[in-house]
Amino acid sequence: MTVQFINAKRAAELIEDHTTVAIDGFIGFCLADDILGEIEERFKKEGHPRELSVVNVAGLGGDGKDRGINHFAHKGLMRRFLCSNLSLAPKLYPLIMDNAFPTFMIPQGVLSHMMRAIASRKPGVISQVGMKTFVDPRIDGGRINEAARESGDTIVELIRLHEEDYLFYPAFPLDVAIIKGSTADTKGNISMEKEALHLEQMEMAAAARNSGGIVMVQVDQVVEYGEIHPQKVVVPSTLVDYVITGKPENTGQHFIGDCRPIPSWCGDEKIPLDHIEPLPFDIHKVICRRSILQLHAGDFINLGIGISMGVSEVLNEEGLIEAISSSIESGVTGGVPAPGIATGAAYNPEAIVKQPDIFDFYDGGGIDFAALGAAEIDRHGNVNVSKFAGKVTGPGGFINITQGAKTVCFLGTFTAGKSDIRIEDGRLRIIQDGPYIKFKKDVEHITFSGHYSREKGTQTVLYITERAVFQLTEGGLTLIEIAPGIDLEEDILGKMEFRPLISPDLKVMEERLFRPQLLGLKL
Repeated sequence: MTVQFINAKRAAELIEDHTTVAIDGFIGFCLADDILGEIEERFKKEGHPRELSVVNVAGLGGDGKDRGINHFAHKGLMRRFLCSNLSLAPKLYPLIMDNAFPTFMIPQGVLSHMMRAIASRKPGVISQVGMKTFVDPRIDGGRINEAARESGDTIVELIRLHEEDYLFYPAFPLDVAIIKGSTADTKGNISMEKEALHLEQMEMAAAARNSGGIVMVQVDQVVEYGEIHPQKVVVPSTLVDYVITGKPENTGQHFIGDCRPIPSWCGDEKIPLDHIEPLPFDIHKVICRRSILQLHAGDFINLGIGISMGVSEVLNEEGLIEAISSSIESGVTGGVPAPGIATGAAYNPEAIVKQPDIFDFYDGGGIDFAALGAAEIDRHGNVNVSKFAGKVTGPGGFINITQGAKTVCFLGTFTAGKSDIRIEDGRLRIIQDGPYIKFKKDVEHITFSGHYSREKGTQTVLYITERAVFQLTEGGLTLIEIAPGIDLEEDILGKMEFRPLISPDLKVMEERLFRPQLLGLKL
């Protein structure tokens, strides 16, 4: 079939009811938002396409308001939803909680590898990623709402190979793949030179093509055949059916501010890293500082969203950013990770590799050090970041990262909610504590399994807050450090739903963490 050049409205008209649609993207990066917006408009006017089975690998929140998967927040548009993350999709939350359609979540790396499995017509993905978390069929089987439980659908099975337990995630055919590139030539070859990330565009296109489906690609521009260097072609024309040139406001690199591309994110320029503002001196900075005491020169690291993003800024401020190799599950390595809804990109990246490739390395144990957030922590060392307070965010790449890393640091404040906690003369002073307890007897959702980590016995796991540091030991959660100025009974044990083990060698956190001066670390 010769590649056809059409507009986004026509692309939406080509999607039939009851089909399986895979959409690529990472928050607002590599997101074909013109096509998604026209699907929404068509549904609002005609009631079609309807009853779609939708799959997306990473979170597709776009701007966290109206873009990305938020376009699909209409009852009847979806009949089934499979994803890894929904942290920036507020319009979908009510529908999921009201059981408008069955919703399933599995680890981001598994979904990324699933595109390869579908493309090569393998039966699915076999992995230990997800063992003893909510994904495990012995717990929830990745089912997020009651509609998923009532559907009878099984998206993951427990199997036994060589006397070990594994999870089997069955493959499924794709009818439509919607992906994003930078440039198409007039034959339909696709390049991604202006994108901040390279995801699984090739794998997703191949999966749809080998399923007998169609591939739609939104691009920023079209050039003559032969103008794209063959080494820059990411998706060859033989895998492309339709090319759509996006509008400036719905295409490009991201959806932040005025949407102008950031050249340092795609490697077109390098910026002086000393121009990056240091973190303000507060309890969040203390938490990040304590975590980097676990680092060694040459470590390959991963940083999650939230407080843990500040680790790279502390390393940069201390002049240590080049002593380690940072990475993001989007496939970006090196540089300084971008914050907020720009998560996934980095200033001055060393390399931008494909997302399924980076997850291969993660799953095999390639991460030396990982720092991630924690919404709830329990006595067993389990961590919940995927479902709490009536909100479903999903795990994203959290499960892949935390199960594969050699050292894992969960970073967060000791309590949640509005608080007034000050650092005065090298000591911590609690004026008003957060009203919500984060250290629960049992977490609501298991996103990291302390049981599984202890069984493996290959990880160092720390839980770092501004006032206390815990470690996962054979007996469970163990308190190993407290901050200067903190009362053990009143400020720590009195703010937990359980009494942790307490190390006989309980230490005071280093005072220099609570001073505004540079730490002067040498890795």
